[in-house]
Amino acid sequence: MESGHLPIRESLASAMRHERRWRAHSSSSQSSKAPLIMGFLSCLAWLYVAGRLWQDAENRILLSGLLQKNSGHAPKILSVEDKLMNLGCKEVGRKIVEAEMDLTLAKSKGFLTQNGSSSRKKLHAVIGVYTGFGSRLKRNIFRGSWMPRGDALKKLEERGVVIRFVIGRSANRGDSLDRNIDDENRQTKDYLILESHEEDAEEMPKKAKFFFSAAVEAWDAEFYVKVDDSINLDLDGLIEILESHRARKSVYMGCMKSGAVISEEGKQWYEPEWWKFGDAKSYFRHAAGSLIILSKNLAQYININSASLQTYAHDDTSIGSWMMGIDATYVDDDRLCCSSSRQEKVCSVA
Repeated sequence: MESGHLPIRESLASAMRHERRWRAHSSSSQSSKAPLIMGFLSCLAWLYVAGRLWQDAENRILLSGLLQKNSGHAPKILSVEDKLMNLGCKEVGRKIVEAEMDLTLAKSKGFLTQNGSSSRKKLHAVIGVYTGFGSRLKRNIFRGSWMPRGDALKKLEERGVVIRFVIGRSANRGDSLDRNIDDENRQTKDYLILESHEEDAEEMPKKAKFFFSAAVEAWDAEFYVKVDDSINLDLDGLIEILESHRARKSVYMGCMKSGAVISEEGKQWYEPEWWKFGDAKSYFRHAAGSLIILSKNLAQYININSASLQTYAHDDTSIGSWMMGIDATYVDDDRLCCSSSRQEKVCSVA
């Protein structure tokens, strides 16, 4: 029995050894193929990247060549003079440029004639009395004292002097404040309402720009006068002073003064732009705000340049700063100092 089973055991043992050798050979064969596959894939990736880089380099070279080729053909930006030269009219262009410069100079000096001003009646003076929404009592007092009303106001205008209360609009347009002013104006017809101006204490410097601009556009006068509603006015005395300066140009007239610039926020008369006035912190010479007189061309100057004129904390210093930039004739007349003790003066504190 043992001799019969021996060949079978040997054949099984031989088969098992053969299977182990085949498995070992197969495993070693698979492990040797993996690096080859990875190397092949790496080569493909490298060839792809190199191809893209080569293609990008060619595109850059082509683009650089096109830019260099076309740089000499870029369109030239022509000046106005070049265009006129091409048209063969350089001399005409030069005259046009000179005319434009003269027009700009005339505008800057305030000598530009407003549309339709030639057909308007020539007046001696326009007097604007600043007022506010809560000042009706003051207005009524003025109408009963130095300021004419009704037919007397019309007769004064025939003599060449226009007087109007000057006020802006409420922050809430169309509210009771605006309606009360409109009702009052329908009865008295003595208002100049600044539609574009918001009536507010902080907006007083801007009110000066709106007043002089509106007055110039509405009336053609020799003088434009700004008056506070806190003073009484000797109208005949004021007209006499204006008469004495009719022949002068660019007149800036009033009670000239200067004063300290208040730099401490919260104090009365605080000036937010205090740092612009130097280490001395002193205002330049300017007419006191109670009564300011400008000749026609100076009022026109404000009207033309109102959009670019700087305003400061107060209307009188703002107007003074505008006059400093032009050739204005300063007239310091102590008869226009409303708070002085002089007997011969045309205004007094109300």
